[in-house]
Amino acid sequence: MIRTSTPLLGWAFNDVLNELHQLVFEGVPGESDPFELTLLEREYIAYVLSCYYQCDRCLEFHGRAVRVARRKENSPDWNWQDELVSATLFLHLDGRKLSDIEWQRWLKTWTDFAKRINAHHKGLTNYLAYAVGIARNDKSLMDHAFASISAACEDNARLKGVIRDIDGVVVFMKAATSKNRSDSTIIKNLRSRGIENI
Repeated sequence: MIRTSTPLLGWAFNDVLNELHQLVFEGVPGESDPFELTLLEREYIAYVLSCYYQCDRCLEFHGRAVRVARRKENSPDWNWQDELVSATLFLHLDGRKLSDIEWQRWLKTWTDFAKRINAHHKGLTNYLAYAVGIARNDKSLMDHAFASISAACEDNARLKGVIRDIDGVVVFMKAATSKNRSDSTIIKNLRSRGIENI
């Protein structure tokens, strides 16, 4: 690959970000733990985090990755995009800012809504909720989602792997979405000072 201009954060940073993407989504023999979640499940999580962080480039990238993974798995049709955007709307509400009665109502409404998604992809809403909980450090949401994930995983090694896979996607997406969302603004700021070779 021919490298023309040096990225703002440098090639070494970009290489590390690309390596992190490979570790989280593809795996690296001898370096990655085996995945417990399928590639499709990890891409669904990435898609919701892209919505949550409002990163258009990530939405486009992971939307395409979901479509590819769904074709490879020959997944049944369902309105995954609209449903995942709806899930993101639910998950934007921070339970720490709700009264107890509001939180209980949120939990009931979320549980009813989650049945629609889980009918198409079992347990997915719990993974999504846990990921958003990690992203904003929301203990209530993490505790709620973990209880459901834990109940579905009898084997402790699998449970640990599921949580590791979710956490890996969140860590990658927080870095990638921050970079992708802010790059254009940083470039405009630098160009306002006449710095063009970015």
